[in-house]
Amino acid sequence: MRYHSTRGKAPVLSFEDAMLTGLARDGGLYIPETVPTLSSDQIADLAGRPYEEIAFRIMRPFVGDAFTGEEFAGIIGRAYANIGHDARAPLVQLGPNHFLLELFHGPTLAFKDFAMQLIGQLFEFSLKRRGRKVTIVGATSGDTGSAAIEAFRGLDAVDVFILYPHGRVSEVQRRQMTTPSEGNVHALAMDGHFDDCQARLKDMFNDHAFRDEVSLAGVNSINWARVLAQVVYYFSAATSLGAPHRSVSFTVPTGNFGDIFAGYIARQMGLPIDKLIVATNQNDILHRCLTTGAYIPDGVTPSISPSMDIQVSSNFERVLFDVYDRDGAAISQLMDELKGGGFKLSQGALARLSDIFVSGRASEDETKAVMKDMQKRSGEILCPHSAVGVKVANENLGKSPMITLATAHPAKFPDAVEEATGTRPPLPLWLADLYERPERITRVENDLASLETLIRERRKA
Repeated sequence: MRYHSTRGKAPVLSFEDAMLTGLARDGGLYIPETVPTLSSDQIADLAGRPYEEIAFRIMRPFVGDAFTGEEFAGIIGRAYANIGHDARAPLVQLGPNHFLLELFHGPTLAFKDFAMQLIGQLFEFSLKRRGRKVTIVGATSGDTGSAAIEAFRGLDAVDVFILYPHGRVSEVQRRQMTTPSEGNVHALAMDGHFDDCQARLKDMFNDHAFRDEVSLAGVNSINWARVLAQVVYYFSAATSLGAPHRSVSFTVPTGNFGDIFAGYIARQMGLPIDKLIVATNQNDILHRCLTTGAYIPDGVTPSISPSMDIQVSSNFERVLFDVYDRDGAAISQLMDELKGGGFKLSQGALARLSDIFVSGRASEDETKAVMKDMQKRSGEILCPHSAVGVKVANENLGKSPMITLATAHPAKFPDAVEEATGTRPPLPLWLADLYERPERITRVENDLASLETLIRERRKA
């Protein structure tokens, strides 16, 4: 399996090299040359199997010969041993034909654990085999950072630096990043919002001298392996509800478009998905683009669902690459226009997106109302992000079973949940002392040169 950049000017890489590289050297994102497809019989045969076995069958064609079957099965087994539910990603029924996919049973209580625990194991295996060390830099709106730190803490071959927007993540999210004591992990509170953190991350990757000097690697959803790991739970959930013999729909609360792009890949692989529904909060650039064709950032307004407070959705570039017929030059032009203030989709591209995706938004008041209503009607306590998804899903219910992705545990956002429902969700027992653990925080300016200097000084020789 070979991987190409969405901008068409970077070297074509293997799975392992694309994973370790992260962002392509031309600024693009790696995507597989072709998407393997599964027959109806192959999809049906996934029903009732352990999550690890489904993961092996779905991901193996994308990995190629990077690992033997035994090696890859061991990597998967070690990764998901840390997910604290035997089903890994259980389904809970919310109402007639509406189900919640609980993706928050991992060590940091968010869906990012499904990808990051796997990437941690993949990196460790590959780096040991190659005798290499890397410096991982990530940007987070809340959950990616803690999941990355948890996955890589204490590993000798990796230094991890996570940029998060100062004052714009929940206290639980912050503490999960700042309380690990291992010397190879660093939480950097940066002035600005998430898009600023993501921009500085991309600037570092595009500074090729710095990139090579520190052996820079990325684990944001720009990394293809992140997306690939998320494809698995679309298959596990859909086959639990009767796929491929009946189609299913998915609603995904999303800001950076990575999680729903994984659903798009599942659909390309042959999973019968009726609707793929993009759910946004008040920072609704994806909804606006999918309904008008104009992708024009207009500033980030802080919300109670901070992981979705994004205006530059990196993974949207991957789906644009497909709907523009894999024309790297066209994508490069769109991304240049984005730097200048925004871009307008061609009519053909918008029509192709509209054939695949539906979208909706939830205001702050609507999000709180859903949280209150769901607790009353089903006893289910939702985090704000999951509530955004449920609100939009309820507007799109049909004959196909609807699966809404619950992306985080409500205890990650206790203040918002308590305000909406009157109930303050407790942390799981293994995190019960989180508020008493000492924090290590480095406050940094939104300045590329300063960030690069800090990383040079802090990384291990």
